[in-house]
Amino acid sequence: MSLTPGRINFLCPQGSTFNKTLTYEVQDVPVNLTGYSSRLQVRETYYDTNTIVSLTSGSGGITLGGSAGTIGILISASTTAAFAPGNWVYDLEIESSGGIVDRLIEGNFVVTPEVTR
Repeated sequence: MSLTPGRINFLCPQGSTFNKTLTYEVQDVPVNLTGYSSRLQVRETYYDTNTIVSLTSGSGGITLGGSAGTIGILISASTTAAFAPGNWVYDLEIESSGGIVDRLIEGNFVVTPEVTR
């Protein structure tokens, strides 16, 4: 299935736990993500080769909810504490067991500076 990615901008307070749960639905029906893997990267620009964070399902950071269609994104407070404040970009892709890759969402990933340390 080829789709146009959705656009969601995230705000990430530096030094705080970033914890978001999204539901992938088509016509208000959750998409079964059983057998899928996923990945998310945050970069300074779309063309930058360095990431400030790279998450995958399986090795950590992203949890797929099977038939519920949920996608959980979790970045620890100790990891976000190391993020430089600024306006970054990200995208999140899923891959079927058959190797079909779809970019579900993309957008800005804004890190606001932490005052309390």
